[in-house]
Amino acid sequence: MPEISRFFGMIVFMYWDEHNPPHFHVKYGGQQAAINIRTLEITEGKLNRRATELVLDWAELHQTELLENWDKCALKQKPNKIAPLN
Repeated sequence: MPEISRFFGMIVFMYWDEHNPPHFHVKYGGQQAAINIRTLEITEGKLNRRATELVLDWAELHQTELLENWDKCALKQKPNKIAPLN
């Protein structure tokens, strides 16, 4: 489970060889969610409203990089780190 970013207490990561659609995972406190990279919607789990807003803002800024990392993970390659939200 490669970590690709960390900000405001959130840990963003992708698993190797995951199922479609392209998505990433977020852990925040005791909460977890999977987020579709293309639609920027939570597909599994739940985050509080503020965490959801922050992670979706970050994902929108880095959507291309997230898709590139998705492809790398599918090939079992190490994904690139992505700059945190400031």
